[in-house]
Amino acid sequence: MNGLLELAPQLAWLIPLLPLLAAAGIALRILSGHDKGDGAEPPSARIAIYCAGAALLLLLGLDVLALGWGVPGQVRSGIWFTSGAIVLPISFTLDALSLSIATLVAFIATLTLIFSRNYLHRELGFHRFFFGMSLFTAGMLLIVLAGNVALTFVGWELAGVSSWMLIGYAYERPTATSNALRAIVTNRIGDAGFILGISLAFIWLGTVEWPALLHANRLGTLSAGLLALGFVVAALAKSAQVPFSPWIARALEGPTPSSAIFYGALMVHAGVFLLIRMEPLLRQAPALMSLIAVLGLLTALYGYFSGLTQTDVKSALMFATTTQVGLMFIACGLGWFTLAAWHLGLHASWRAYQFLASPSYMHLMGGPTRAAPAWLHNKQRLYTAALQRFWLEQLSDWLLVRPTQQLSRDIRNLDDNVVSRLVGLPDSAVVSAFMVASGEEKNQDKVVRGSGLAGAFLEWLALKLHRFESRLLFQDGDSRLGRILARIGSYLVAVEGLLSQPRYLLLIIMATLVVIL
Repeated sequence: MNGLLELAPQLAWLIPLLPLLAAAGIALRILSGHDKGDGAEPPSARIAIYCAGAALLLLLGLDVLALGWGVPGQVRSGIWFTSGAIVLPISFTLDALSLSIATLVAFIATLTLIFSRNYLHRELGFHRFFFGMSLFTAGMLLIVLAGNVALTFVGWELAGVSSWMLIGYAYERPTATSNALRAIVTNRIGDAGFILGISLAFIWLGTVEWPALLHANRLGTLSAGLLALGFVVAALAKSAQVPFSPWIARALEGPTPSSAIFYGALMVHAGVFLLIRMEPLLRQAPALMSLIAVLGLLTALYGYFSGLTQTDVKSALMFATTTQVGLMFIACGLGWFTLAAWHLGLHASWRAYQFLASPSYMHLMGGPTRAAPAWLHNKQRLYTAALQRFWLEQLSDWLLVRPTQQLSRDIRNLDDNVVSRLVGLPDSAVVSAFMVASGEEKNQDKVVRGSGLAGAFLEWLALKLHRFESRLLFQDGDSRLGRILARIGSYLVAVEGLLSQPRYLLLIIMATLVVIL
């Protein structure tokens, strides 16, 4: 039994790896062309379901061992990489929080995959959907089980990428792709905060392991607050808290199962989990905890009032989720982390059921949706603000999306007008090169014109080589080099003719035997 107790925690790396292998297997099926027809759907679904189910069984085994013999704690499975004094291990935190939330993640993911097998039957993106769901399951399990901040960030990004893929599931629709872009742009701000936290942990503590990070008592209040601030920004963005709330309203473009697991049950709670994990560090920064409570309160009010004006079931459920997650942030800000953890688990389970049942709710509707309450109608300013979602979407477009789009246009202009010309390849040169290659250029001596120092040099070199080729090599036998090459060719033809005669061939064979002997 002691051997089992030692071996089981060492297999923790298999838990996030299994869904990742499922995603790789489905991707190979897509790339190899085994994704055509109804018969190709069951294998992809089985790969995703079986791998998620296997991860769930491993977690249940670890749960049983933890209940009987205590939690394993920090488990180190190897070294990711080393660079000077920086050593980044592959480690996992197997405490009560991680094991319980990871089991919930694997359970909801498995049920959602089973539900999706029939729900998405004959959808054009059936295999893409199961690829994205498997990738997301791996990311969420890594977020919950990672033993250091760097591995947590890997899971953080896997969840974000898969979310972007499934928001833009119907990529032929401009609305879907636009909403996917808005979601990923907003979450990049949170990712920047996460990277800031990782950097400060390396600089100040020399490690990113969760135990060392959370119990760094030598940090002062200001340093602890700055270190935690980056992770708090990441949590606010991922859980769609004010001022990052608008992106989640546009994230419902994806299929219902992805909405259930992403924005109803799991990913929207990733920020709450991160705050609960950072409890010891946050308690060293009371000002930051106050800020978390205030933003949670604003988010809860935003979700509550906006939800009162919704007329479709998915939007109503999404704003209800926003309200509940805001309450969890309030609990964390007030120091009630245990209450927030219980709230997370119960809400994730109930909201996943509601989202998955939402298509049935629509079929059961026998009349128009319920109107907004009369008391809200009587307060015209508040009703208008709730109907416009407090104008946060317009504000986020002005602060985030439009600057990002303008930055991309500026970078493109810089590339076209500066970088390309510096290396001698402006847009006009590309067009001229196409004309020369397609035979539309009548003047055979004309070469593609460049600009800049590199372009001028390349143009001069190309011109010299072109003249050498046209005037020395390919003139009609008039050049000296051409006559020399013709004479050498005639000699080679004569030698070839002699060697083809039998007597010379026999002589060569005898000479070869003499050399060998």
